[in-house]
Amino acid sequence: MKNYKPTIGLEIHVELKTKTKMFCDCLNDPLEKNPNMNICPICTAQPGSLPVINKDAVESVIRAGLALNCQINKKSWFERKNYFYPDLPKGYQISQYEAPLCKEGYLEIPSASSGQVKKVKIRRIHLEEDTGKLIHDQDKDSSLVDYNRAGVPLMELVTDPDITSAIEAKKFAEELQLIFRYLGISDADMEKGQMRVEANISLRESDSLNMGTKVEVKNLNSFKSVEKAIEYELERQKEVLEKGETVIHETRGWNDVKQETFLQRIKETSDDYRYFPEPDLPPMTFSADEIEKLGDMVPELPQARRERFKREYGILDSSVEIFVSFKNLGDFFECSASELKAWFESGKIKTDLEKIIKLSVNYIITEFPKFVPVTGEIKITPENFAELIYLTFIGEISSSGAQEVLKEMFVGGGDPSQIIESKNLKQVSDEKELEMAAENVIKNNPRAVEDYKKGKETALQFLVGQIMRETKGKANPKVAASLIHKILKK
Repeated sequence: MKNYKPTIGLEIHVELKTKTKMFCDCLNDPLEKNPNMNICPICTAQPGSLPVINKDAVESVIRAGLALNCQINKKSWFERKNYFYPDLPKGYQISQYEAPLCKEGYLEIPSASSGQVKKVKIRRIHLEEDTGKLIHDQDKDSSLVDYNRAGVPLMELVTDPDITSAIEAKKFAEELQLIFRYLGISDADMEKGQMRVEANISLRESDSLNMGTKVEVKNLNSFKSVEKAIEYELERQKEVLEKGETVIHETRGWNDVKQETFLQRIKETSDDYRYFPEPDLPPMTFSADEIEKLGDMVPELPQARRERFKREYGILDSSVEIFVSFKNLGDFFECSASELKAWFESGKIKTDLEKIIKLSVNYIITEFPKFVPVTGEIKITPENFAELIYLTFIGEISSSGAQEVLKEMFVGGGDPSQIIESKNLKQVSDEKELEMAAENVIKNNPRAVEDYKKGKETALQFLVGQIMRETKGKANPKVAASLIHKILKK
């Protein structure tokens, strides 16, 4: 059996989060459920209507290009891409071809084969308008058109064929989504169609210098679909080649239910679109100062945040990845850590700062998702959370008590010390206060006492649990364990 080498390039479309559409003043609202509400003569291509360029959309694409190490074309323009489809009201799409806004960039991802950093080159990033949306009614054997999406600013990013596996393609798309969210230019929610991936896939013999025949798989709307569609298509092409047949240059779709690609149409070339400059829009020019100002607006990006979190806080890679992927949690963690650091430097905290910060990480990752969506607003303050973590760390409150306080803070806010006081949750660490409970537990559980004397650690855990039960969770478990050991030693 022959060995084959995959070659994969991606085309990624992203709807931009601007207030209005690309060439008119209609509201850009992807959540609008009622059809044909946000439309006007321009985005529905009425005779005599003229487009006007959305400056925010242009600047968003340039910022994306700068974040992805691209060169910015100082002169760029729009062109007409001619093709007919029922949801394209003009019969052509205003897009870019000859002079995209951004070109020759790259994004680094972990290599699937070596584990090292791999540079995936970005050929171009250009700006165009989205099409409308077809709604098919199979019962009535008809289709309706919703033009709410027509004219929405759409950014298209095209990579070089540098990707060699389905998992690399998935990682590339995931990292792009994070970058666009950090930039604030798009929510890039694949399930809502705000980010759509198309994969150009070919297979060739490992020792061949000639590229294989490219097949495009369109409109992949989840990261799982990206991975599974590429895996399927590589296997399909391999079977075709093993039979001695020829892979056809075509466009295919992805059936999520059957987990297979299917033929849509024979692939067009750029000549079929008959590009020519858009006569109703002027060329765009950008000075070096304008580009520099947009570059200053690029925030700390995901990879830089990963490296900084590891360097500054020494936390686990898995925790860092959560704080990078869910920026609201990462921001909250940083504010809480800053509070703890300030208290440590002022002398208020006289214990191990690194350990207390790691405790805060554990609570944010395990407890916060119970009370707040991972992308939602966190309603408690970092100051109050830091205080709760400190009180938990020094033993003022038990872990179960801390969870109860945290729940109360999420529901009604408030100071943790006041909540602990009002709910009588303060942990008991005084041996004299716990002595009676410990003696009762020892008296009522002779079998566990004997097991403990024989060296069974589980017996000690059981006895401590009984003390916790006797004290309604207020006993400090470490003090309780020490007390049991001391009483039995006597």
